[in-house]
Amino acid sequence: MTSKKLLPTLLLLALASLILSLSAGSVSIAWEKVLYGSGLDYEVFMQLRLPRALNAFTTGALLAMSGGLMQVMLRNPLADPYVLGISGGAAVSALLAMLLGFVSPQFASFLGAMLSMLLVFGISGVAKHTRLLLTGIVVASGWGALIALILSVSPDAQLRGMLFWLMGNLDDSGSPYPGLFALFFGLLFVLPLSRDLNVLGRGDRFAMSLGVSVKTLQWKIYFICALLTSVAVMTAGSVGFVGLIVPHGLRKMGGRDHRILLPGSALLGGTLLLLADTLARTIAAPQALPVGAIMALIGVPIFLYLLARP
Repeated sequence: MTSKKLLPTLLLLALASLILSLSAGSVSIAWEKVLYGSGLDYEVFMQLRLPRALNAFTTGALLAMSGGLMQVMLRNPLADPYVLGISGGAAVSALLAMLLGFVSPQFASFLGAMLSMLLVFGISGVAKHTRLLLTGIVVASGWGALIALILSVSPDAQLRGMLFWLMGNLDDSGSPYPGLFALFFGLLFVLPLSRDLNVLGRGDRFAMSLGVSVKTLQWKIYFICALLTSVAVMTAGSVGFVGLIVPHGLRKMGGRDHRILLPGSALLGGTLLLLADTLARTIAAPQALPVGAIMALIGVPIFLYLLARP
């Protein structure tokens, strides 16, 4: 597929997945009542389906766009938004909030993600990729130990909700506005940097020879990656594979230019998680399954297929 056709195709797929998500559910709704803006069907649509669909789309878009940025910054096609332990910090903060009840889990997860980012960057220094990766892995392991400790001392009444959050869950995702604002301002921030990112993908020295301030660019991108990931984790908990497979797959489809890759990742990542959430809501209806588990079942074969392709 040519790069000119890639974005329009992804936009059509995103719209189709949104329509499918809004139409599917354990309860049928009458669209004429939704259009008239009255009745129970209208309330179900406006209060439940539309916010959840928007949250699913923005979460996938944020993770995929963050993954695309991480992969070019670390020059590693297997990097993803959680490689620096951001999700671990968010998970520890959210679980503590659930256990102690002193603040909302969504807000706590956002603070935890930002704290983890500052911790990793403060220890490693942003310019040293290998040291940054190793620091992120160690910090993530530490967060994992704290998560296990919190779960082991949590009462049974709260344990189910904690486990669902850790697996990725959109049942209590709340307002879609934080995700929409983060996606809009994220694109607004990173698209003007696309040329510099294209150059940076060929190496730090090559970028510096063309006048790119590599260290400044790295700080900007690492910060926006942490911000996008923290909002995604705040909305849906820990959802894996989206940030890994989407930008990696788009590059194999010819979308190497970051003017195409970044908005394309947002569209495809949002579409993929929206379809996963639709499955999570419908295959065992009326019970909703964790969207992170469904996404993992989808992501594993896709990832293996991408690895097998030349």
